[in-house]
Parts: sequence; structure tokens; C-alpha cells
Amino acid sequence: MAGHLNRRDCLRLGLTTLLGGGLATALRARAGDGGAIAAQAKSCILIWMDGGPTHYETFDPKPDAPTEFRGEFKHVATKAPGVFLSEHMTRLAGLFDKLSVIRSIRHDQGNHGAGNHYMMTGAPPRIPVGCGAFVSFHPSIGSVVAHERPAPPGLPPYFSMPSMSRSGGPNFLGAKFAPFVVDGDPNSQGFRVRDVNLPGGITAGRFADRADLRGEVDRFQRYLDKQTGDPAVGLDEHYLQAAELMRSEQAQAAFDLSREPVAIRDRYGRTAFGQRALLARRLVEAGVPFITLYDGGWDHHTKLFESLRKRLPAWDHTVSALISDLSDRGLLDSTMVIALGEFGRTPQINKDSGRDHWSNAMSVLFAGGLTPGGQVVGATDKRGFAAVERVLSPENFASTIYTKLGINPNKMLYTPQGRPAHIVSDPEPIRELMS
Repeated sequence: MAGHLNRRDCLRLGLTTLLGGGLATALRARAGDGGAIAAQAKSCILIWMDGGPTHYETFDPKPDAPTEFRGEFKHVATKAPGVFLSEHMTRLAGLFDKLSVIRSIRHDQGNHGAGNHYMMTGAPPRIPVGCGAFVSFHPSIGSVVAHERPAPPGLPPYFSMPSMSRSGGPNFLGAKFAPFVVDGDPNSQGFRVRDVNLPGGITAGRFADRADLRGEVDRFQRYLDKQTGDPAVGLDEHYLQAAELMRSEQAQAAFDLSREPVAIRDRYGRTAFGQRALLARRLVEAGVPFITLYDGGWDHHTKLFESLRKRLPAWDHTVSALISDLSDRGLLDSTMVIALGEFGRTPQINKDSGRDHWSNAMSVLFAGGLTPGGQVVGATDKRGFAAVERVLSPENFASTIYTKLGINPNKMLYTPQGRPAHIVSDPEPIRELMS
């Protein structure tokens, strides 16, 4: 299999080097393009629940556990016999035939920085990483998708709203494949997306003249640092991306929420998160392959039940509206909707009525992209301590997204210095989620 080298392979590669090719060239020849695979989806909306959402109070309730584990919430039946969600997930429970829940992903990175990196990239961090760290040892899933699946002209292939997650960047792929961040509150009056409209006082003609002038200046030769590269190249890529957005009628139309009927806007919820979800649906319609909805504030060490009584009903409302709306428009089969964070929460409730970090078990919502609905993949033990059935890894999760989008997770990428790196070290997708 490509990428698994033994001693004989190394001797052959050494011979290739002696014959005039480098190691990177030899590896490229051996690995090829990773092998073409058929796509089951065109786009992915990743709802990133930053902080680590509790699996007990969302997708893996434990109604028979003692109170100190079970918590204060009850459970609600879904359309699948014997499958329950937390009591505040009523709308998603009613849509369970259109979605699946994974209950058995686990890893060994129990702090925010490392857990975020592992789930956002499918690669564990190379060194110990603290909770507050923003690290990048490998390209994020969104950046790899942007690299492999371009968007229509004038639109970036990777968006993140309203900010980028800690490890949501491109690493060695370069600034061109970083997310285009849409900040601000789309539910507020006067909401505008930066770089989509021309600045006040500049006409289209003047803008074109300035762009042409910059193009002439950029014809001067730059001397590229062989190790780190010229930082101006990254700035140029951001400039060109912004210029294309300003010229793109398709981009301007996608961001214009005033084109949506009032009933549709209300359906998603008149909150910042609700209107960002609606914006994500519009970007999918415009052909954007990857959108991250960054949804912070899930790190509930204290007052978990008090907080989630207020938050979960609105969250359930918005996510169910997104799935239903995509389905109504015939887009759900070609669009994945995924919700997760960096890990789950501790089985036993702490003295502050909260739950702490816990990477031995977590739940992931997975819908669309021809994913079979009405199923639970894997299980935790009766008190939710650990994944015990069909135990899966972050690598399996990332490989599932890539495979569904027609990207071979076993493909080899190369750094600017020629260092090879597999997209995912374990390219095995979650078979239950494949059509």
C-alpha cells in the first residue's frame, strides 16, 4: 500500500535517487495521487462546538445511571426504536431518520489545544500542547478540502464563521487555503461582509485601475527564502482572494440575507448562530465545498444544567432547521452536516454542577452526504466512562469526511521543502456512515 515503506522499498528509492531523482520525487512516483474515489457529497458544513460539549446532555444520555452521573435532564425518544437523545434535542429526535450519531470516538488528548488539533486535522499533536495553545502541526480538514476541491470562480473554497478555530488553518499548504473568516453578527442590522463590497468612494473603474497597478508592481522579481518562503506571497494570496470577492456577483448574492423570505430567516432562529447557519446554506448553494460554523462556549465546568436549559433548545432549533431546509431543497444528499467539539465531558458531575474534560468518550452528529439515517454507531459503557463498542479514532472521523467528498485520505501531500505527509495516517473511514 502507498506510504508504507519497508527496507526493500528504501533501497529502491535510494537507487532512484542515484539515477537522478530526489526522495520526494520517488515518493510521488510510488504514491501517485492517492487513487481516485467516487464522491458521495459536494459540500460539508462543520459545526464546531468549541470547548467540548457534554455527550450526556446531548446525544448519549444515561437514563439508568445514578443521579451523580445521569444529571438533571431527562431523555426523549427518537424515530429509531430504543434510541434516545437528551430532552432538549426534541427537534433532532424527530429528524433522526435523516441523521446518525457516533458515540464511540475516543482519543488521548484531554485539553483544548491538543484535542482541538486532533479533531480538526485528524492528526495528533507532535509535542505536548497546553489548553490555551493555538497549534498547527498538520493542515486542517477544511484547508485540505480547499486544496483538493475548488469553489466556483470568485468564491473561496473554505469559510469559517465568525472566527477560525484554534487548529483550523492550512499549515504547510499556505495562506491560499486558509479559511475566509466572516465575522460580525448576520442577525444585526447593517451586517456586512468585509472584502465583498467595494470601499466607499471607490468606483469599479478605480478599483480595476488599482488592481492593474498592483499587478504591474508584482511583476518585479522576489527572492524567495528557501526555508520559510516570502511572507509577501501569503499577503498577495489574501489580496487576490479579496479582489475576486469584490468582483463576484455570485459572492455578493450569497451573503445577501435580505433575499431570504422572512419565514425562512425565522425558521433558522433570529440569533447570530441561526443566521450563520442560514448563510452556510446559501454558501453551499453557491458551490462552496467547506464551511465551519464556529460555536464557542461549550466548556461547562460550572452551572452546566443552568446554561444548557437556555442554550440547547435554540441550538436544536437551528441545527434541525438547517438539516430540514437542506432536505427540502434537495441539497442534503450532497451536503454533510456535522456537529462536534474536541472531546466529551466527565461522567461524574463535579461540585460546581459541571462536567470537566473527558477524551475517553464523545458524540458526533453526522447527517447528509448520503449518510444512512436512523442509526447509532458505537456505544459507551452504562455510565458513559468510555467508548466500548466500535471504538473509533479522530483519524477515522477525518477519513470519513474526505472519502465522502471524493478525496482519498491516503493521498500524499508535500511541504514546500518536499517533505511527504499523508492526509491521514489511518485512511479507514467509518463504514457505517458510507452509502
